[in-house]
Amino acid sequence: MPYVTASDGARIFYKDWGTGRPVVLSHGWPLNSDSWEAQQLFLAANGFRAIAHDRRGHGRSSQTWHGNEMNTYADDLATLIDMLDLRDATLVGFSTGGGEVARYIGRHGTARIAQLVLVSAVPPFMLKTDDNPGGVPVEAFDAIRAGSLADRSQLYRDLADGPFFGNNRPGADVSQGIRDAFWRQSLQAGHRGAYECIAAFSATDFRADLDAFDVPTLVIHGDDDQVVPFETGGKASAARVKNATLKVYPGAPHGITDTHKEQLGTDLLDFLNS
Repeated sequence: MPYVTASDGARIFYKDWGTGRPVVLSHGWPLNSDSWEAQQLFLAANGFRAIAHDRRGHGRSSQTWHGNEMNTYADDLATLIDMLDLRDATLVGFSTGGGEVARYIGRHGTARIAQLVLVSAVPPFMLKTDDNPGGVPVEAFDAIRAGSLADRSQLYRDLADGPFFGNNRPGADVSQGIRDAFWRQSLQAGHRGAYECIAAFSATDFRADLDAFDVPTLVIHGDDDQVVPFETGGKASAARVKNATLKVYPGAPHGITDTHKEQLGTDLLDFLNS
């Protein structure tokens, strides 16, 4: 299996499909690159080189004790991009992966980057603070931490069966297979990495990183996202990034990479070809 090696020796697994201009896909918590397979297959079939990696602590990458925070995640992404010598790349970040992409730009700039996409993404800043009154109260993230320590397998079941895919909404019909895939991928993450990543996605302030965006940017978010609320996430990011394009999926949940995969694929392809 293909890996790149980070500066501290961590091995970062990646999948590299197709040929053409590169598209690099950063996944959400506590998933791995398998969560991008629908988009990766679609983009590779339409003339792009689609690359998706497992964040450290997740999937098939090293389960390091340290480095489970956004600066290191972004530097790992930089290692992947540099080692594969990618240029004119489009970075696509889903949920926590959107934070990884934003921090990459803040730390490494856009010399190798042509376009950016944030999908159901955690920037600008999820946590409610005095200067971010529209954020999510820390008690919500403390509950996730408590669930992780008590019974993380059940926590992942509850997320998949409920808010992640909107399966707790009237009339929702999210397949057992989609929900089981979320649970399977989540348990591939190491307990330490997954636990520390909760703070990474919730308490990292990406506002300065978004201010560094200077290439065309597409923001996609469902307006019924129960994990990263639309007002806190997509709407605020699109307002902050200069000349960003915002696409709102009416009634859509957080996990639109599965529930709206056809629409998402079309929108990504249109943006890539624009």
